[in-house]
Amino acid sequence: MTWTDADRLLARTVRSGWAWNAALLTLNLCRSAGAIALPALVAAAIDERLTGSGDTALLRLTALVGLLLLTEVANQLIATWCVNSLVLDLRRRFLQHVLRLGVRDRGRFAGGDLTSRLLTNVTEAASVVPLFTVWASSLLVSGGALVALCLIDLRLAIAFFVGAPLATIMIRAFVGRISPLLTTYLAIQGRISGRLVEVLTGIRTVRAAGTERQEIDRVLSELPGLHEAGRDSWNLQGRLNLRAALLMPLIQVAVLGTAGYALVGGDITPGQLTAAAGYAGMALGLLSQANMFMALAQARAGARRVQEVLSVPVTGHGDRTLPAGPGELVFENVTVVGQDGPVLDGIDLRVPGGGTVAVVGASGSGKSTLASVAGRLIDPDEGRVLLDGVPLRELSAGALASAVGWAFERPSYLAGTFAEAIRFGADPDRTREAAMAAQADLFISRLPDGYLTPCASTPLSGGEQQRLGLARGLAHQGRLLIMDDALSSVDSVTELRICQAVAARTDLTRLLVTHKLSVAARADLVAWLDQGRIRALAPHEELWRVADYRRLFQPGPEDHRREERELSRA
Repeated sequence: MTWTDADRLLARTVRSGWAWNAALLTLNLCRSAGAIALPALVAAAIDERLTGSGDTALLRLTALVGLLLLTEVANQLIATWCVNSLVLDLRRRFLQHVLRLGVRDRGRFAGGDLTSRLLTNVTEAASVVPLFTVWASSLLVSGGALVALCLIDLRLAIAFFVGAPLATIMIRAFVGRISPLLTTYLAIQGRISGRLVEVLTGIRTVRAAGTERQEIDRVLSELPGLHEAGRDSWNLQGRLNLRAALLMPLIQVAVLGTAGYALVGGDITPGQLTAAAGYAGMALGLLSQANMFMALAQARAGARRVQEVLSVPVTGHGDRTLPAGPGELVFENVTVVGQDGPVLDGIDLRVPGGGTVAVVGASGSGKSTLASVAGRLIDPDEGRVLLDGVPLRELSAGALASAVGWAFERPSYLAGTFAEAIRFGADPDRTREAAMAAQADLFISRLPDGYLTPCASTPLSGGEQQRLGLARGLAHQGRLLIMDDALSSVDSVTELRICQAVAARTDLTRLLVTHKLSVAARADLVAWLDQGRIRALAPHEELWRVADYRRLFQPGPEDHRREERELSRA
């Protein structure tokens, strides 16, 4: 087996649980010492009975059995507590890493796949700690049993070692072959989970389109591959068990045959023959634990899936803070490269402090990417973005979060009550004020518990969701507000009121991604994006003279489909 990053993750997990390891190892050492002493005490008790020399060994044997039971119970309790604690720590680390990934890096993993890695694979990786102590205990017991065989008669140990190398090679080959199979199994399982989450998220669309059967087939399309990977892994384990079932008894028979020969020759006693049988089984313990090796392979496969995410670099931050300033936003030769080429290509743009710039363009022109770069959800591949003269890369995480507020087209993360959803990462004292500016107070106040109503219990229209998300952005005390098509689902009257409220914030610089003519017309400047480049930067009235610009706001097929969907829902 090759030492991989996943194995290093397992090693770090074992080291991070050193206190639990120490407790488990202590218990297992006591249990192992007792297990090694058990056959000897059984032999002594037998010899005492045969010679009629007393019951001392029998009493010691009874006490040892009671001690072994107590250590087994304690081991089970501590191992469970240990795994749960390590799972919690590793899940916290995993989730923290995911939340710090850039938007593009995060997009490499489906939501359901990440959920599978977080809930299942992290648990499998953390389970390596008790496996380590079990392995150490088995090694001690097997080693002690071999020493005991040598002490009884050296020929017994020689008989054991005849078949031991073959068993070692067999187990090593098993672990090396089973790990890729389990990794494949978990990867397919994660992809199925990802598709399932997608379908459940868009269940209304699926039902409306009548495509339930197609979606079921799509979600389960890799089920044969999952079955094949699972079948191959179990077949491999079955072959190991079969070979072990053939090899291990042969080794044990060789030891017992040698012991019988020694007994006949008067070299050992009947009690020692019984002890030799027990020690032979104990010496084979490390080689016969196929289930433990299967669990180790599962831990490696789970760790490999976890490490795939942890190995993706997170967004780093500097340590600078922003000086006092109006919120001037500057793009300098910003380029963002996608899979099919540049999404943004050499963007130079200045958004004056306190001003409003609308970003318009055809679908795929790079509008949302520009917004993501402006708030550092994405880092440009070339160039830089500055806020009041400070590059965004050099700002600390706290300084960036406090400076930039967001309003998205679909603010899907609405946790807790409406009040909690609005002040999420924002100023709690501005909850009501921000909701009124975003025209969200109108529907929130009519709810049974007002702002204390849980969001999950209240169905919201697209426009209401957008107003709630915008209220969150306005509650933010930053100097830059980025609205990524955040008014696309509100009616014209509500849009006007919101725009007036947003424009009244003279302390706020506004970057508005939009496809609505009315929003662009109210902006101070319009940045017209065309195939990743700024085709023009000018007031709306000036650009309106250009026929291509006017065509951006003419209804297209997507607009007609949107209207049809709205009518069908009505």
